[in-house]
Amino acid sequence: MKKVRVLYHDNCFDGVSSAAVFSRFYTGHIDPEAAIEYEGLTHKAGQHIGDEMFGEDENVIVDFKYSASNRLTWWFDHHESAFLSPEDESHFRRDASGQKFHDPSYKSCTKFIAAVTEKVFDCPLPDLQELIHWADIIDGAQFPDAKTAVELKEAAMRLMLVIEASHNRELIHKIIRELQHKTLEQVIDEPEIRSTFDRLYARHAESIEIMRAVTRCTDGVIQFDVSDYDLDGYNKFIPYYLFPDSVYSVGVSRSSVRAKVSVGTNPWTKRERRLNLAKLCEQYGGGGHSVVAAISFKPDELGKARTAAREITEKLQRDLRE
Repeated sequence: MKKVRVLYHDNCFDGVSSAAVFSRFYTGHIDPEAAIEYEGLTHKAGQHIGDEMFGEDENVIVDFKYSASNRLTWWFDHHESAFLSPEDESHFRRDASGQKFHDPSYKSCTKFIAAVTEKVFDCPLPDLQELIHWADIIDGAQFPDAKTAVELKEAAMRLMLVIEASHNRELIHKIIRELQHKTLEQVIDEPEIRSTFDRLYARHAESIEIMRAVTRCTDGVIQFDVSDYDLDGYNKFIPYYLFPDSVYSVGVSRSSVRAKVSVGTNPWTKRERRLNLAKLCEQYGGGGHSVVAAISFKPDELGKARTAAREITEKLQRDLRE
């Protein structure tokens, strides 16, 4: 039996959905007997995806940076900052396997994978359209308003909370497997998943109040530092919920594996946005998309994270004043 290891963007609705959609494609089109295992990847300072991350047979990365390892057999990503180095990008450009794909024009990696599997491999997945639809809305921040994004009324939004805030690997892997053959409502109603949501929703309500206390907005840029709180998995739309007239947000958080600077654009702003946030964060070793990006530092480099956040805030404020 062939073993397939799928490495996905951890604690991310799009990363989890990408793993589910790829798995359905693989078992439906490539090998129905394959044993698929999952491993989450988290952005860290100085990160390198080494061969020790890969399994014996086929290895897949979805919704995460490229690896030039010869053991990588499949890759899908939609981030602008998809390569750790020019050498990695060159390695990707030379690849002739027909199994590695990159297109930053897609708002979600999930929709990108679904498009590739249908167009390139003639493998449509009509019963997963609900999942694909919501992954595109969530990762592309295509909500009608911040209230929808924060109050979590839809099944997909409730699953988003569990995926982003739970640190139970086995539960996340269960969700990936369940998403392959159940509706979102059926998945969130699984007893273990529902009880996890109920616990995390109470924490979500607390996080809104914490953010309300520590967040301020100056010259169109939201600033907050929650590094003293256990809020590494906070809902990233809360700042815009609190300051609907903002343009950008810059936040600092910390977990056991990293100090993080999160930089985003208010999805509902009407003001002109001229700066590419991925390019801005790349200057500090980070990256992402043009409208949302991040930088990861080592856990003990909180001072560096705060300095980067302050400098980025000043650049964004200066751009809005000009």
